[in-house]
Formats: sequence, C-alpha cells, structure tokens
Amino acid sequence: MKILAVSDQIDERIYTPQVKERFGEVDLVIGCGDLAYEYLEFLVSALNKPLVYVPGNHDPHYQPGLPDSRAEGCLFLDQRVRCVKGLVIAGMGGSIRYHPTRINQYTQAQMYLRMMKIAPALLWRQLRYGRALDILIAHSPPRGIHDEDDRAHIGFSAFTDFIRIFKPRYFLHGHTLPMGNLSPRVTRVGATTVINVYSYHLIEVEP
Repeated sequence: MKILAVSDQIDERIYTPQVKERFGEVDLVIGCGDLAYEYLEFLVSALNKPLVYVPGNHDPHYQPGLPDSRAEGCLFLDQRVRCVKGLVIAGMGGSIRYHPTRINQYTQAQMYLRMMKIAPALLWRQLRYGRALDILIAHSPPRGIHDEDDRAHIGFSAFTDFIRIFKPRYFLHGHTLPMGNLSPRVTRVGATTVINVYSYHLIEVEP
C-alpha cells in the first residue's frame, strides 16, 4: 500500500493539475497538520482516495469542537482510532503549549490526558487482534526524536511513552523541519518507524 503523507507546507509538486499523474498510485493520503483545508480538499478530490488528518497548531480554519471547521470529504482523526484501507490508524493533533492564547497547544501533562482517551480502544484491539494499531499520525514529534530545543518545537513525552507501550508500526508527524544528518527524516525506535513527513513523504506499507 502506498501512502502520501503531507504536513505544514503546501508543496507545488503536489498542488498542481498534474497531481494524479504524479501520485495517482497512492492508496491513502495522510495530513499531519498546519495545512489549509483547501489543500486537503484538493487532494481528496483530485486523487479520489481516502484522506485522514489531524490539526496542527496553525491550521487556518480549525476551531476545536466545531464540526463545521473541518476539511470537507476528509476524515478528522484527532483523538480517534479508525480502520482505513485495512490499517488501524490513530490521530493526535496539536503542539506543545508555547503561547497562552493560541489554540490546539498543550502542556506535557495535558497531552498525556489526551492520549488516555484513545488508550482503551487500543488496548481492546491489542487483546482481540493481537495488535493495537499500525499508524499513529500526529502534528508534533515525540520528545527526543526529531524535535528541537526551542520552546515551540519541543516534542511530547506522551508520544515517546506511547511508542514504547503500543509499538505502532509507524509514527508520522510534521511541525519540525528535517535538517539532513542533524535531524534525519526517518528514525527507527524499537518496532516503530518514526517519519517526519514535512512537507510530504511517500511511504510503502505492507497491508
């Protein structure tokens, strides 16, 4: 299965009438936040494939708790677990809190509480099917993996613990800019492959 993951920045190689010629073979599109909904809606329409996404901390139209502020035709996955194209996918949007009045920003403790909301569903799937999930999509990186030291780009410790406990096959995120060898795009953590998808990344996943 081929997945096109996008995040943070509109990429002219994708936002083009030729997108189906370049990416028509993908089976699923994943959005990791901080993208205009027009971009997500264009992708789901042009490629005619399912698109799941979580909000970032700079989504132009997102207002927590308002269903009308979501991208049309796309599956909103924040604090949710769904089976899509045979893959179990969970989502967790937002960034570390660095500004007191901005939306979708959380302290480390608050993110632990948010993660607890999806834990029961994952534990049930682990007991019934022998696996909790295939992919966790987030906006921010785990603490100590692809994150940065400045206040706005610190990763979440809850994500690091989540990887250790639930062992998803993939953890996809955006929010931070890959910087070659200084900040690699792909990092293996135990059984989990952590990928920084900024601004897009193609992934082949065994079903």
